This record gives sequence, C-alpha cells and structure tokens, in this order.
Amino acid sequence: MTNFLSSLNAIVWGAPALILILGVGAYFTVRLGFVQLVLLPKALGQFLRKLRPQRGDNVSSFQALCTALAATVGTGNLVGVAGAICLGGPGAIFWMWVCGILGMATKFAEATLAVRYRVAQKEGWAGGPMYIITQGLGQRYYPLAWSYCLFGVIAAFGVGNAAQTNAVVTGINAMLTSFGLPETVWGNLLIGLLLAALIGRLLFGGARKIGAAVQKLVPFAAGGYMLLCAGVLLLRWEAIPDAFAAILKGAVSPRAVTGGMLGSAFQALRIGCSRGVFTNEAGMGTASIAHAAAEVSHPGEQGLMGIIEVFLDTIVICTLTALVILLSGVPIPYGVDAGAELTTRAFASVYGRSTGILLAAALSCFAIATILGWGYYGVQCAQFLFGPQTGKPFAFFQTIMVLVSAVLDTGTVWLLSETVNGLMAIPNLIALAALSPELIRLTKEYKASLKTTSDHGF
Repeated sequence: MTNFLSSLNAIVWGAPALILILGVGAYFTVRLGFVQLVLLPKALGQFLRKLRPQRGDNVSSFQALCTALAATVGTGNLVGVAGAICLGGPGAIFWMWVCGILGMATKFAEATLAVRYRVAQKEGWAGGPMYIITQGLGQRYYPLAWSYCLFGVIAAFGVGNAAQTNAVVTGINAMLTSFGLPETVWGNLLIGLLLAALIGRLLFGGARKIGAAVQKLVPFAAGGYMLLCAGVLLLRWEAIPDAFAAILKGAVSPRAVTGGMLGSAFQALRIGCSRGVFTNEAGMGTASIAHAAAEVSHPGEQGLMGIIEVFLDTIVICTLTALVILLSGVPIPYGVDAGAELTTRAFASVYGRSTGILLAAALSCFAIATILGWGYYGVQCAQFLFGPQTGKPFAFFQTIMVLVSAVLDTGTVWLLSETVNGLMAIPNLIALAALSPELIRLTKEYKASLKTTSDHGF
C-alpha cells in the first residue's frame, strides 16, 4: 500500500502538476498586470495596520489571513527548506522564490474570488473553491466541488493533523532527549492528551474562536522564529553575499556549488518548485476557505492578504531558514533529505545545543497553528458535503486523530493525504481559469478604487 501511494504521489506532484500550477500563476501575473508586485506596497501597508488586535463579532481581514497562514506556515518552512537544499542544492531556493512570486498572483486570485462567491450562513460567511465552483460556474459543476471537498476532508486528517501532531511529539521528545530523558509511549500519550484538549476546545468554537486564537499564535510563533533567524544573520553577516551567490549560481549550475554531488539544473528547478508549491499551497485553494470569512468592503481588499500570505511564507520565512543553513557553515548532506537534522545543526552551530528547546517550541507552535487552520478547512469541506450538522462530529474526530497520531505511526495516512492534497489543485485551478474574466474585472475595479482614493487624498 505504501509503495503504491508513493508512486501515485510522485505522479500527482510530478512535472505536469507543477507546470499546471506555475502556468496558472504566470497567466494571472500577466493578465492581472503583475498585481503581486504593483499592489505589494499597498498589501504590506494594510498588513502592518492590521497587526494590532481587533475586536468585534465578525472575522476580521487579519484573522482570516492568520487562519490561512496557520495552515500554510508550518514545519515545511523549517524542515522542508532544509530538505530542498539537500536534494536540489542552494539553487532550489531560487526556484522557490520564482514559485512564490507566481504564487502571490494565484493567492490574490483565490482570495478575491472566495469573497466574491461566498455565501451567508448562520455562523457567518462560508466560501472557498467549492463555492467558487457552484456559485461562479453553476450547480452543474457540483461534482467538481464535491470532489474538492472529499479530497479536503482526507487531507485535513493527514497533512493537516497526523503529520503536524507527529512533528510536535518529535520536537518535544528531541528536546527531552537533550536533557537525558528517554522517549516513552506514556509520555507521547500525555502530549497527545494535552494537545487534543487544546485543539478540541478551539475547533468546537468555530471560525471566530479559531480566528481569535491564530491571531495571537501565528504572529508570536512567526515573529519569534524570524528573530531567531535574524540573530544568525547578524552574527554571520559577512557571509550573506556568498550565500546569495550560492543560491543564484546553484540555480543554473548545481554541480559548481555542490562539488558535483548533485546533478542537473532541472533537479534544482524540480525540487525548488515542488517544495515551494507544497509550502505556500498556492493553487491548492485551501487558503481561500479562510479568506472568504473576512469582513471587507471589496473582494480585492482580501486579495491583498493573499499576496501577503505567500510573501511572508516563501519570500520571508523560507528565505530566512535557507540563509541560516547556508551561513552556519555546517556540512550539507547532499542527496539525503535530512531536513530536521540539518536545520537543528545549523542553529546549534551558532547558538549552541540549547537551541533545540527553541526549535521544539517553534515547531510546536507552527504545528498547532496548522492543525487549527486545516481543522477549519476540513470542517468547511465536511459541512459542504454533508450539511451543517457535521461540523461538531468532524471536530470530534479531528480531536481523536490528534491523540492517535501522538502514539501511532500514521505515515500511510499522511502519504494518502499528501496525494489528495495535490489532487485538490485540479478542480480549484479549473475554476480559477474559467472565472478569470470576472477576476480581471474585479481587479480593475479595485485598482480604480485605490486610484480614486489616492486622488482625493485619503
């Protein structure tokens, strides 16, 4: 079963899928007038203004962004980046940047259309690819929306739950081991119980409680990790130009940077793109489920938060992780996906062994946030498939999955969910492409409103 899923996963996340995802990003970049670059200053300004806590009964634009970031910014930013360097060389980071820039346009499209085609429900707005499909393309495309939600429910238990819970348990055990305390089943069970209690309480609270929690957790976790990385950059500032040179040179000639241990430039491109797409999830459509809940005056306003989401995830956090590894001077085991080990050794070479505690804390915070974000996605998908009454049962099973994942090997579940996670891109990208005329209209309308506001001095 595992071998079959591994083969299927290689196909789903293979070259055709990556070409499709990047092609859609390139298409929107051109058709929307390089919206991710033109509106980035505006998006950054909006983001900084919304950093302060906001009160109210509705889900704010910033809370929606934090929910999306909770599911996007995760262990992949710490572990996945290191793995990309090991398998694709430093040049893989260059292609992650390319994917990130194109993905910013795709996320703008997803967030904008999510607000445009969302529907009002008792507990607030509901949206995402399933509603973009049914409201934008019509009910005859319901099977496309149904398949997306089915894939989403499965992925929520694996990529969004089992893998993240395992990351928390592994991180805490690594920290305990550094103090001479052995890993035990009972210890893992205790971690699982505490984590399940926390996750269950928040998931049963619905979108508002999740939004309020991640609004505090995501900035704290991301900000703390970025400060940790910034310290490395300050201590090793003289090596920063060489690190960027290795990234740029490795993109076209990996052998020259890795000493011949890695092969073609295509390997750097393939690894960089696949890890980039998997990290920022641009094209998956998942984040649009969170963005749809935001209270905004125009769909394009939340599109700005889509741009910021990918910018923070890939351009900022992934780059910081890559620079820490390249600046640390630790040997890179090319050809081996030694993600967690390499990241830990890189930080330890600068700060000492006590860094394991800080990394365990960062991994735990990122993983908990991801479980919450994906839990919300899964609930929304389940409710679309089976009705609003399935929300609490789904939250219950998500909570149980946290406990199970803490003590059992869930590798097969994770592999299955990673595959269906990739399959989610197909119905989402079809809908985005089909509704591109409406997206172009909304983008022009929003840009015009910004120009009018500027002309009046507001």
